[in-house]
Amino acid sequence: MTDLYLPPCCPALNDHWPLPQPLTGVQLVSACFDPTQLDSEDFSRCAIPPVPGVAKRQSEYLAGRLCARAALRRLTGVADVPAVGSDRAPQWPSGLVGSITHGRGWAAAVVARCSDWRGLGLDVEQPLPASRAERLAAEILTPNELLRLQALPVEQRAWRVSLTFSLKESLFKALYPLVLRRFYFQDAELLSHAEDGSARLRLLIDLTGDWAAGCELDGQVAAVDGHLLSLVSIPA
Repeated sequence: MTDLYLPPCCPALNDHWPLPQPLTGVQLVSACFDPTQLDSEDFSRCAIPPVPGVAKRQSEYLAGRLCARAALRRLTGVADVPAVGSDRAPQWPSGLVGSITHGRGWAAAVVARCSDWRGLGLDVEQPLPASRAERLAAEILTPNELLRLQALPVEQRAWRVSLTFSLKESLFKALYPLVLRRFYFQDAELLSHAEDGSARLRLLIDLTGDWAAGCELDGQVAAVDGHLLSLVSIPA
């Protein structure tokens, strides 16, 4: 899908839409990557500033930026690469909004114009094993969410904890550029999740005047290549 250089550690990009609900004006690009194939010259060949760290960290960062570059090119015709801000968040070109995510061997980015979308938050996770999900549930879930979790069959609980974790990560990514304030798992709750992949979340704290406790936002989730992918989108 691109004539720009792609390194052996991330040799192909995919522009399919893996989530259940298409969003008008949003570009999503994903890629598989292999840290063992990373070469020390890959950043310079891709014209992307390098980041410190081990091969895993470098390859996931590079793959995420390659996805973002391709998504921006599809949206605007210009192959920009978002820089890293002092808060470590991607710095998107003026008039654009986006989000980058990466998991075990898989990365993706979404971008759109601010005239269409105020915020986008994308997150990919490996589904939690059942034993780890049970250990982490009280950290990730609110009391109401824990009550609903207990009503589920045991085999569904790990998926619900994983799904809630990912959606709250996406919620943070979508809202943080708008509020410039950090918030945490107990500060929002998952109200509903339907079989079609749609979800609804609610803030439990006041972040700003526009984003007060009780505000509700839409999300969606899908299983992709063994990963759990979620997106929270805020219309303009």
